[in-house]
Amino acid sequence: MAGWLFVISLVVALVAVYKPFGDYMYRVVTGTRHNVVERGVYRAVGVDPAAEQTWGVYARSVLAFSAVSVLFLYLLLRFQDKLWLSLGFDPVATHIAWNTAVSFVTNTNWQAYSGESTMGHLAQMAGLAVQNFVSAAVGIAVVVALIRGFAASKGSTLGNFWVDLTRITLRILLPICVLATLIFMIGGMVQNLSGGTDVTTLTGATQHITGGPVASQEAIKELGTNGGGFYNANSAHPFENPTAWTNWLEIFLIFLIPFSLPRVFGRMVGQNRQGYAIAAVMAILAIGSIALTVGLELHGSGTVPQAVGAAMEGKETRFGIPNSATFAAATTLTSTGAVDSFHDSYTSLGGMMPIVNMMLGEVAPGGTGSGLYGLLILAVITVFVAGLMVGRTPEYLGKKISAREIKLASLYFLVTPALVLIGTAAAFATGNNATALNTGPHGLSEVLYAFTSAANNNGSAFGGITVNTPWWDIATGLAMLLGRFLPLVLVLALAGSLAKQRPVPESEGTLPTHQPLFVGMVVGVTVVLVALTFLPALALGPLAEGLS
Repeated sequence: MAGWLFVISLVVALVAVYKPFGDYMYRVVTGTRHNVVERGVYRAVGVDPAAEQTWGVYARSVLAFSAVSVLFLYLLLRFQDKLWLSLGFDPVATHIAWNTAVSFVTNTNWQAYSGESTMGHLAQMAGLAVQNFVSAAVGIAVVVALIRGFAASKGSTLGNFWVDLTRITLRILLPICVLATLIFMIGGMVQNLSGGTDVTTLTGATQHITGGPVASQEAIKELGTNGGGFYNANSAHPFENPTAWTNWLEIFLIFLIPFSLPRVFGRMVGQNRQGYAIAAVMAILAIGSIALTVGLELHGSGTVPQAVGAAMEGKETRFGIPNSATFAAATTLTSTGAVDSFHDSYTSLGGMMPIVNMMLGEVAPGGTGSGLYGLLILAVITVFVAGLMVGRTPEYLGKKISAREIKLASLYFLVTPALVLIGTAAAFATGNNATALNTGPHGLSEVLYAFTSAANNNGSAFGGITVNTPWWDIATGLAMLLGRFLPLVLVLALAGSLAKQRPVPESEGTLPTHQPLFVGMVVGVTVVLVALTFLPALALGPLAEGLS
């Protein structure tokens, strides 16, 4: 009962903020006035805030900004020993620096290292935490550009990336992060520039515990659905997540922006009911996933859980099974990747759910921005399928879905599964699956989880696999890079194609895309596409383990 009350209170809170917070974000991304700080940023980078960009220029701006970010972060990590606040740590190894730079710029925050024993404060703050902000802002900017494409009439521009990036960072992410940081500090999270302290453990051994700006990094990691932790134990560490109510607040922040963005979508296209329909799809998939994850873990299938009476391995006693499973579902339904329990210790079928959540494309509600543009792509595919069924040209929000649009949408959907399955096959073909702790079906699940997480820019992992080797760092880095930017460019190309169209008026044959029928169709298309793509891999991994 406590577990379900935990979930219900989250639902109530998200419903309460959907309209006011969504409306606030709408005003931020559609406003025309620039404050003093924003104008200073534009002057510093040489940007004309009044200049509109075509989809090609917008995409090149995103790619250029991200490329510079990867290079800067890579160099910061490689030379951290020569910089201020390094805490005496050595330079980060070349392959780990590459992997980490790509990981944080792509909003994945995959960590093949222990944060408290690898990164100094400057690298954490000026490198990783900065990317927690701007990589999340990039995702929101791209979905806003896509919505402008739906809303435009015979246009050629999608806004200005630099203006969108600056406003989203300064007006949305930063203020909420400051407020959340203060609340987390009240809850017991550390926020200082301490080099740490030596403590005596229960065994009498001395252990060095590093302090640092944990609370602020925790706030932006959840708000920006990033997931990278200051400590290797991530949100299971008491410095990062001290109590049950900070656990609740972290999940709330994970869901806050992605679940409110459909309101922005509805306002920008001039039909709030379209936003409600998209939010309903997100809610159905999310609630179903949380119910299955919590239910499977509470059931505790398996020899050891049945023997001891509960599947508590890998879970914090201060959170328990329902709250831990809810966090696991939330962090993989979005692109967060943070953990307050260890997914590799879940029951076979309970551990399958985080993998399935990521395989859905992280659209329920998904990452900051990326979840909504992924779901809008699925909506385009749904109206195309519906148009084929009734023999008429498919339309969505008055825009015709022609051959060009469906090709772009189809390519978007195919990129991530290709990266996941090819990467998993390559690991086994080259013998690099040997770094997995387990063999058999669970060993396959560990490798499959790793590439599913990397390609979907999630960042979580089954902890039984060792990925801090050159092969794994390069392979997962490429999966993260391609999994982020190939779909992103396809989304912007689709936005540019839609923007050029003149909206067609609705007729009696137009499919109503705001009614429960369409909501059910999008849910069905999402589940069926994932099942057809990944069922063989799941059957060899977690399903085989669960049914054995």
